Amino acid sequence: MKLAIGLVEDNARLVDSITAVLGCFDHLDLKFVARNGEEALVKTEVYRPDVVLMDIEMPVMDGVTATRELRERYPEIKVIMLTVFDQEDRIFEAILAGANGYLLKDERPQKLVEALEEAVEGGAPMSPVIAAKALKLLRVNAPQPAPTASKADNPYALTRREWEILEWTAKGFNYHQVGTQLFISPKTVRKHIENIYRKLEVHSKVEAVALALKNRWFDL
Repeated sequence: MKLAIGLVEDNARLVDSITAVLGCFDHLDLKFVARNGEEALVKTEVYRPDVVLMDIEMPVMDGVTATRELRERYPEIKVIMLTVFDQEDRIFEAILAGANGYLLKDERPQKLVEALEEAVEGGAPMSPVIAAKALKLLRVNAPQPAPTASKADNPYALTRREWEILEWTAKGFNYHQVGTQLFISPKTVRKHIENIYRKLEVHSKVEAVALALKNRWFDL
């Protein structure tokens, strides 16, 4: 079954580049290209893609505003933000708007495809550089009062393996990297992550990491 993709980007050269990449994979189907957030909302209503690749800075309606609107109207549709290195100040804005992932625009083709697949499966793909910046911002903005629970107390009944996976995730590692560290498959990591989200009562990697930082479970 093909993944339906929407691309929202006002840079024509980048549109051509991403379109060419997606066209190399038979299981991906680019349903539409939009040049701004307003156009993206109109085309999303028509085509209902599985994932939308969303630029941040655009005329008429920017990507953060469009993401917020899109996620409110179609919560089942995943949104991956496309950014450049110097836009770290908008990471949290996009995450709070409901973005499911965050990639650099110059990410290699295979990483882009893996991110699309990961997002559809419930993951939160991020370029390593972006993940590192997100963690840094989380640390800076983490609440300072003493934690209400410690890892030793294990108030969420996480297993030893789940603690290990949460710790590697908090360090910015993706499913494949965590699997390599723990000698398990990415599919197994994904299943553990789902259990972790359920036990912590969170819905994303960022929420899980924020909770870990708040409670100072790991020395990051």
